[in-house]
Amino acid sequence: MQPQSIPQSSGNLIADRRFEWARDLEAKGQLEGAADLLLQALELEPDYAVAWFALAQVREKMDDRAGAIAALQKASAADRQDRHGAKLHLMRLGAAPLAAMPESYVRTLFDAYAPKFDTALTERLSYRAPELLLRAVEASGVVLKFGSLLDLGCGTGLAGVAFRPYCDWLVGVDLSPAMLAQARGKGLYDRLVEADIAAFLSDEAAAKARYHLVVAADVFMYLPDLAPVLQGAARVLSPGGTIAFSVEMQNGRGVILRETLRYAHGEDHVRAALAAAGLKPVSLDFASTRTEKGEPVAGLIVVASN
Repeated sequence: MQPQSIPQSSGNLIADRRFEWARDLEAKGQLEGAADLLLQALELEPDYAVAWFALAQVREKMDDRAGAIAALQKASAADRQDRHGAKLHLMRLGAAPLAAMPESYVRTLFDAYAPKFDTALTERLSYRAPELLLRAVEASGVVLKFGSLLDLGCGTGLAGVAFRPYCDWLVGVDLSPAMLAQARGKGLYDRLVEADIAAFLSDEAAAKARYHLVVAADVFMYLPDLAPVLQGAARVLSPGGTIAFSVEMQNGRGVILRETLRYAHGEDHVRAALAAAGLKPVSLDFASTRTEKGEPVAGLIVVASN
């Protein structure tokens, strides 16, 4: 429920011990005892964000939704960076309006995940977004030879592995320095940038940078509204350029936040966001890019042009 790289200590040895005992009781299914110990820890250290977050987790397991929401609000107040993603969980519980993920949460999550990212996706989650995107771009009829290619949210460089043979200049951007370190180790990219995607696209547009292909593999499920990022991508596409991306799909309209803390987009939202960016859909193919608990996650593979 929380990124593992966040420090667990409050700086108070007694509070820390109560926190650890609480987690042990929680693991044993003794939820009331765990909640009581966490409250004891929080009496000693009222700004102990990790303990507030743990208390929310325990209360949710106890079917105490109101109590979980109250604890998440305290966790959010105690950690203004919101590295735990308390605001995200408040959205999930319907206690806050749908909004962008906290940047610090995303960075913390993927910094912790980076060393095991490739193994987890390819061996345990049957991840195949780069392969599906490459096939979709090829099927769109464009020649698989691009002067410049931009990999949005490049992560450890799995999309770079798939697309590097087909471009002369490969640029990757990601929010997580640990993920970028993994990508750098693959030796695929001509340029790697640590930045928020929207800010990077704005800077590139201002610098009049242009790309023949923009790819976003398994990235847009961390964004609620696709219109701004697609508008940014459209501004850096060269004339006749192509963008290819994957999204997790939901059957209704608009956007929802799944229990997995990933956004799922309706086809209507994808089409409206493309139109708002002045992009013309070439293909929208229903496909699963990964599994979750052994089951395929419904998705869309999208190719569009300017």
